[in-house]
Amino acid sequence: MSIEIKVPVFPESVTDGTLTTWHKKEGEQVTHGEVIVDIETDKVVFEVPSQEDGVVEELLVKEGDTVLSGQVIARIKMGAVQQTKTAVDEVDELEEDNVIITPSAQKMIDEQNLNANLITGSGKGGRILKEDVISFIENKTSEPQPQVEQTRAVKIEGERIEKRVPMTRLRKRIAERLLEAQQTAAILTTINEVNMQPVMDLRKRYQDKFEKTHGVRLGFMSFFVKAVVESLKRFPEINASIDGEDIVYHGFFDIGIAVGSPRGLVVPILRDAEQLNLAQVEKQIADFGQRAKEGALTLEEITGGTFSITNGGVFGSLLSTPILNPPQSGILGMHKIQPRPVVEDDEIVIRPMMYLAFSYDHRIVDGKEAVQFLVSIKEIIEDPARLILQV
Repeated sequence: MSIEIKVPVFPESVTDGTLTTWHKKEGEQVTHGEVIVDIETDKVVFEVPSQEDGVVEELLVKEGDTVLSGQVIARIKMGAVQQTKTAVDEVDELEEDNVIITPSAQKMIDEQNLNANLITGSGKGGRILKEDVISFIENKTSEPQPQVEQTRAVKIEGERIEKRVPMTRLRKRIAERLLEAQQTAAILTTINEVNMQPVMDLRKRYQDKFEKTHGVRLGFMSFFVKAVVESLKRFPEINASIDGEDIVYHGFFDIGIAVGSPRGLVVPILRDAEQLNLAQVEKQIADFGQRAKEGALTLEEITGGTFSITNGGVFGSLLSTPILNPPQSGILGMHKIQPRPVVEDDEIVIRPMMYLAFSYDHRIVDGKEAVQFLVSIKEIIEDPARLILQV
């Protein structure tokens, strides 16, 4: 008896998807719960597991094809046993080398004559994805080449290498939303700087005890999340959004945290952030970061949000102007902490300073409120006791 493997039912906001990777070939054994295919939408990647033990009887869709919600994409023969010795050997080799490679990635590895052991997998369980191979090739190309190779390249006159790679659905969606933000919102940015010494002293004093008590390291992001929430309470229009000719004021604080992933930028949401303590914020952010690398974030976790925070400082950015995440009206940009001379009590001293950039929709937020909002965040970070006293 055969069973059908269907595309998951997409949410209303998602119309179709792209079948990116088959993890099984026709004739291969599959077990109940084992992921057999990845389907990428413009928001997340769905991993489709097998509902029964058996053998893959037929693959009805090719990698790269567009698929619809509920579409039949494969058939599995229940209870069948894999007969192909070659396929068994291939599985044994993968288990022996402790390397799992998706078919599309393996194809590219073979075509480029690459060593799979040198490629770091970002998929679930360390699985090497097609994107990992592309990233490896790009990094390899950018590395300085030995003199012999350089000489060879000079001898090939007129050689101008190019490659064309289709945009992923996530990348296309990011491009659409950024363009939408620029075309529909009146984006303005105000900038300030904050002395990070008080927070750094606090972390240094309580880091070990905090980690021992809560099982997670105390970072900077949790302080900024709580500072943002307290400041949003003072300026509710920044936590609002425009819907047609209406302004929607949100009575909750869902804070988006921008996270880099192999597929691109994603913004998972800290729901009801006003109810979370520092440890809970740190745990959720750490979990988001790990699952973003594995492509395991759910659609619900990256949908919505009333305000966003992005930290370009982790990549070395000294100053930038973040762009809004529609329909949100504000986003805070954190940057690199750098020792700089500042004046305190008429004396020049060196302090660890960070530039903060707050971009906002001028249609709903006036300049005065925007500046005061950023000053509020600065004051809380420079005097963390305000988080406890809520003053």
